[in-house]
Amino acid sequence: MEGRLKLHNPAKWQVWTDPEGTVQLVKRLLVENGRAYAPKYALAFVFMAFVAGSTAASAWIMKDVINEVFVNKDPAMVYVIAAAVLVIFSVKGAASYGQMIVLSRIGNSIVARLQKRLFQRLTQQDMSYFDRTALGDLAVRINQGAGDARGVIDMIVVTLGRDLLTLIGLVFVMVAQDPLLSVIALVIMPPAVIGVSLLVRRVRKHAKSQFVSSTRIMSVLQETALGIRIVKAFGVEPEMRRRMDSAVGDVEKQANKIAALSARTSPLMETLGGFAVGMVILYGGYSVVELGKDPGAFFSFITALLLAYDPARRLARLQVNLSKSLVGVRLMYELLDDHPALVDADGAAELAVPKGKVVIEEVRFSYGEPSVLSGLSMVAEAGKTTALVGASGAGKSTVFALLERFYDVDRGSITIDGQNIRDVTVESLRRNIAVVTQDTFLFDVSIRDNIALGRPEATFDEIRQAAIDANADDFIMEMPGGYDAPAGEGGGRLSGGQRQRIAIARAMLRNAPILLLDEATSALDAESEAKVQSALKRLMEGRTTLVIAHRLSTVRDADMIQVFDRGRVIENGTHQSLFQQDGVYRRLCELQFQESRKPDTEQSAAE
Repeated sequence: MEGRLKLHNPAKWQVWTDPEGTVQLVKRLLVENGRAYAPKYALAFVFMAFVAGSTAASAWIMKDVINEVFVNKDPAMVYVIAAAVLVIFSVKGAASYGQMIVLSRIGNSIVARLQKRLFQRLTQQDMSYFDRTALGDLAVRINQGAGDARGVIDMIVVTLGRDLLTLIGLVFVMVAQDPLLSVIALVIMPPAVIGVSLLVRRVRKHAKSQFVSSTRIMSVLQETALGIRIVKAFGVEPEMRRRMDSAVGDVEKQANKIAALSARTSPLMETLGGFAVGMVILYGGYSVVELGKDPGAFFSFITALLLAYDPARRLARLQVNLSKSLVGVRLMYELLDDHPALVDADGAAELAVPKGKVVIEEVRFSYGEPSVLSGLSMVAEAGKTTALVGASGAGKSTVFALLERFYDVDRGSITIDGQNIRDVTVESLRRNIAVVTQDTFLFDVSIRDNIALGRPEATFDEIRQAAIDANADDFIMEMPGGYDAPAGEGGGRLSGGQRQRIAIARAMLRNAPILLLDEATSALDAESEAKVQSALKRLMEGRTTLVIAHRLSTVRDADMIQVFDRGRVIENGTHQSLFQQDGVYRRLCELQFQESRKPDTEQSAAE
């Protein structure tokens, strides 16, 4: 019984069961990708078999070259053997070409397939995933992870296909020509396997460090490009260069260590190979010279032994190379296996919004510590405008994020016309909400396509009408290409006010029953703001609108004002009723408008 328990020691068999180990990762890669490309891989193996067979044949024919040409000096056999050699190498060349073409097409398809899967999984993640994951990390996982997956599969297929078949064929030639010499030559295998296995763990550790440093390079590059205005304005170029130099230096250091470890297989194989060849020549030469054995068989054996060196070396390095490449595969699968926490509930229904009344009841929420919302309760009446005011950090933007269900509440509930938003599909929820934020983001497509994001099936006339209502048509028509002009990455070809008006046009086109406006007119000049405010006023008629505004002059006409402080509503009412109270809202007004407490000034502000 004790012996059986030792056989089933988990640590002993961890290499076979560890989900992040080499065996399980390779198995998963092959199972997920092998099935789809099985016929093409079968064709590649046929080509590799021809390559292996022709390599073995080139060693076998050396016996006839020596015996028939140099020993027997048969002139007729010279032509036969020369023709045979031509055929052998022609077949090998054609088969090698076919193998490379097939494997390249399979590999390209695998990379494309994995990158699509990775991006699909990325778009399914909730906002918390992006809060905790750097952009550089995501870019490296998608690009390098998919490339490493292809490299691993190609490595296994080529090494275990072409190299193993070639080695088997050459060993067959060696054994057929001289079994005893074959035993002498093959004594190099056990020491080679032991030596290579000692390198694998160290290579894996350095490869992971190199991968992490690569993500730092991407992060620094993206931060510099996205924040170039701040970088230039504050003169932080030296600091960014220092960070980049540090990351690049780490990658170089780890790459050098990996190269040194990987290169150690070469002197190991060279030394052991030289020992084997030397022993073979010593014994084989003695057999031919002293014992009168067949010189052709000996030269055929030597040829097979020398040809076997390269495939044997690649097989010996396989585990080292796999350990290096599997680091990217592991991180790729971390993304694929990271299921979003925020998903539709079982049996989730479509959201129906006949009126649009929003009720937030005893909601608690935190991004970590401390809490952002602590028992928040408020109502946004259907068809009316509700303004959220308060100091920065009071929780106003968090209400918008929870209403769109970018995050789920920790406690409490949010309902729309009596339907808990956690019980409806996320797609139907967001389809019924239009948003304009103060940080407007435009995609690197045409102006027309950016506006059409609000409703992709909209006609051009509808798109242009939305732009006209948002006071954007004039500057769009002045751009080269008009509505087909590119917005640039992040909307970089437009000014801040122009980007804001495109975003407002997008929200107008969506025509959703619930509007979320976060400082929607903050980037506009006075004339444009007046035009957009009138357009927004028409758009808001009959719709539930929630407005975040730091400029209190923009919320005076709101039907209800909710005053936030430390994640709770502490006051609510109209502008006039709140101003008449000696509370937080009045103090905010006095601070912002620099008003005194004189009765005539207060009355003027109330009006």
